[in-house]
Amino acid sequence: MVNFHEARSIGQEQIQIVTPLREKIAVITGAGSGIGKAIALALGEKGATLCLVGRNLEKLEMVAGIARTNAPQARCYQADLAVDKDIKELALKLERDFRELNILIHSAGFFSLNLMENASLEDFDRHYRINVRAPYALTQALLPTLRSSQGQIVFINSSVGVMNAKAKLGQYAATKHALKAFVDSFREEVNADGLRVLSVYPGRTATPMQADVYRMEGRDYQPECLMQPEDVATMVVSALTLPQSAEVTDIMIRPFVKHS
Repeated sequence: MVNFHEARSIGQEQIQIVTPLREKIAVITGAGSGIGKAIALALGEKGATLCLVGRNLEKLEMVAGIARTNAPQARCYQADLAVDKDIKELALKLERDFRELNILIHSAGFFSLNLMENASLEDFDRHYRINVRAPYALTQALLPTLRSSQGQIVFINSSVGVMNAKAKLGQYAATKHALKAFVDSFREEVNADGLRVLSVYPGRTATPMQADVYRMEGRDYQPECLMQPEDVATMVVSALTLPQSAEVTDIMIRPFVKHS
């Protein structure tokens, strides 16, 4: 469900005329597949200039090829967000290529399923680096240009970030709870500057990562019974195009089809 009651005013002095997404510069991490890809294509359909970020350049180029029908300025940036050097180089390239950025979408993520007694510390560190540290570091690096444009930042979290933890999800859940905590604090720091900050908490969504989750759980994967990435993208684009007099802070969205 969508918590539209979370929409709130950011002050009459900052109300602006609504501007379309056309010609807005949007950076999307994890853009090679899943929710990141769907959001990128949805923004492209609205005419936004796309900066597609991911580890697999071939996948990014495929997405860019589709997007260029509506977003001829789509560009690809290969980066491993678990590596500090890659994050710094990405920020420098974006600053070189564009005088300002308007939208930052954090959709890259890592998931591993295991009991605490068996889960490796290396996996825990990778969860942290990709799910928490990377969005923190990239947001910090790009904040000056996003602040100057009174931009918008979207963090794709997970329903695990706001629900009771389940067995074998300890490492993943810990990082998603941490992501929520720092984003909630960050929002309070930058709202006064005109930046809107959105957290999205999807339930099970038909993505390559979700297919891996089902495989780890030993369950039959039926993507048609799950939410589709395009469902999440529709909600994100809707929030991004709200009048500047309101802010949606949190969106919770889950599959509607119920298993018998």
